[in-house]
Amino acid sequence: MDESGGSGQPRSGDDNPAGHHAAPTNPASDATTTPPRQHPTAEPPHPDTEKPEEPEAAPAGPASGSAEEPADASADATREPDTGASAPDTNADAESEQRATGGARHEDRPVGGPDFGKAPAPADDHDHERAHAHSGTHGPAPERPEPGGGLLMGRLFGVPVYVAPSWFLVAALITWVFGGQLDRVLPELGAARYLVSLFFAVAFYASVLVHELAHTVAAIRFKLPVRRIQLQFFGGVSEIEKEAETPGREFVLAFVGPLLSLVLAGVFYVAMLAVEPGTVPGVLLAGLMISNLIVAVFNLLPGLPLDGGRMLRAVVWKITGKPMSGTIAAAWVGRALAVSVLIGLPLLTQSGLLGSDAVDNVGMDTVMDALLAAILAAIIWTGAGNSLRVARLREHLPELRARTLTRRAVPVPTDTPLSEALRRANEAGARALVVVDADGTPVSLVREAAIVGVPEHRRPWVAVSGLAQELTDGMRVSAELAGEDLLEALRAHPATEYLVVEETGEIYGVLSAADVERAFVKAMARPS
Repeated sequence: MDESGGSGQPRSGDDNPAGHHAAPTNPASDATTTPPRQHPTAEPPHPDTEKPEEPEAAPAGPASGSAEEPADASADATREPDTGASAPDTNADAESEQRATGGARHEDRPVGGPDFGKAPAPADDHDHERAHAHSGTHGPAPERPEPGGGLLMGRLFGVPVYVAPSWFLVAALITWVFGGQLDRVLPELGAARYLVSLFFAVAFYASVLVHELAHTVAAIRFKLPVRRIQLQFFGGVSEIEKEAETPGREFVLAFVGPLLSLVLAGVFYVAMLAVEPGTVPGVLLAGLMISNLIVAVFNLLPGLPLDGGRMLRAVVWKITGKPMSGTIAAAWVGRALAVSVLIGLPLLTQSGLLGSDAVDNVGMDTVMDALLAAILAAIIWTGAGNSLRVARLREHLPELRARTLTRRAVPVPTDTPLSEALRRANEAGARALVVVDADGTPVSLVREAAIVGVPEHRRPWVAVSGLAQELTDGMRVSAELAGEDLLEALRAHPATEYLVVEETGEIYGVLSAADVERAFVKAMARPS
């Protein structure tokens, strides 16, 4: 199961990298005497910029919308089911941009506006309260806990292995069903048959874990990060955070899982020949051989989200040269497969073609077969849809570029009153404040949410240092980051704002996580 994370606006030739300087010792004069340079853009202005800017009559500050916490774009955005398990999602976005110390960028807006400092709308009450609560924060933003994957069983090859709560339901179901079969084959076991059945359930999912480990080892071999392995209802999932770079690697990555299941089926068959039939070991080995054979054959079906669907995707990708074409083809085959399972599985069972006696009347077994078919069909149909969404996400991810989403910023000394800092920002057409020390080195960022929480009449008496958040290494991002690399950097160090720097270390501007989130949503809304 894959999980991962397309064409940003290039900067105009006006933007000369030489114009980027680490904050000067006297930022006041730079902010007030150097007019901002603007460059044209093909995109329409942000809705906020359509309002005419008021003259500098009233000091203003950043829009309160950035009080949002950064969205966790991980992968959890991007997960693709593998062996019949489901996949999520993930998501963050933005689209405004600015720049640091005299640079330019489209959609630059001055900090604040005529409505700045007024009580927020009811929907923003929580953000407004959060702004007050954190206005004096100087430490790094707390990291969000990793989304729960169930019960952590350990780590294999450095990858955490989780067992989802749904597994216990399936284990109980397998124990009950297999126990009934053991009662017919080995009636002398009595109640102990359920203990043997429980062992079979655990051994079967150990085989599923080997199947997923095959995907994981292949991903590690191809230098693709694996977030976790999860055993869950009807199988398991290996959450691979990036897509294979070539169709050949995609094919291998998908094929190794069913291949290992076939190898396990062969191993259990050979072991079964060495024991006496009709015994507990013989019945267990026969059951494990058949179950692994079923897992291999089922996953080789040519439709997403199954491994066979990913193999079909790789083939179409190779032929057309377009990963999205492969995904669309394999996803629609997966949906057709889901309909076939929903209708065909109960008919095959009732006809006796699967090894059981033909059934002429509707009984409990028929109802259970129909229920099983419905669950499998729902998993395949949903997984195919998720695969399409993940593919569209990956197609648009390169549109998210730190360089085009960054807000222009002005540097201010630590003791600068907030009102003066906002005045300088308005004159420079900037929307962010970077607090610098006496040497012009950035030490902290003034959070938009904190500015919103300061009443206008108090701003001349509040120093920007009291509203700033101390910069940590994780809050410094390169202006060259884009796509998955950008989202991964933000996810690894959750914060509301980040200092964007050039490769030389010069300040480029401030990146708001809320801007990234909005750009992400906008990119996903555009058709592929």
